[in-house]
Amino acid sequence: QVQLVESGGGLVQVGGSLRLSCAASGRTVNMYAMAWVRQALGKEREFVATMSWAGRTAYWLDSVKGRFTISRDDAAKTLYLQMNSLKSDDTAVYFCALNNRRFSSGTNQFDDYEFWGRGTQVTVSS
Repeated sequence: QVQLVESGGGLVQVGGSLRLSCAASGRTVNMYAMAWVRQALGKEREFVATMSWAGRTAYWLDSVKGRFTISRDDAAKTLYLQMNSLKSDDTAVYFCALNNRRFSSGTNQFDDYEFWGRGTQVTVSS
């Protein structure tokens, strides 16, 4: 079993930055793709970015390209999301997820992710 715990969310002004972390425990995660997903109030979940088991960025949400960076530290079993130039539209709960297949490439299909964190709130104020 895997537990994922997100942290780093908070309140920030438009144009500001935040760095989200997702700490995994329970087993090693270095052979699995991981992802950041967000859900704004009243809207459906959407993938923000995914990263393959090998550390390659596989998917980016168009609206965050050039502003967000996904990375992982497998030794620390932690996934990161560096968010810069934040906009009010980035306000959402951000979740991390772990793919259910070894050596996965990092899809943007919800069914491919077996383990999910509880999320961290990011609020961008204007």
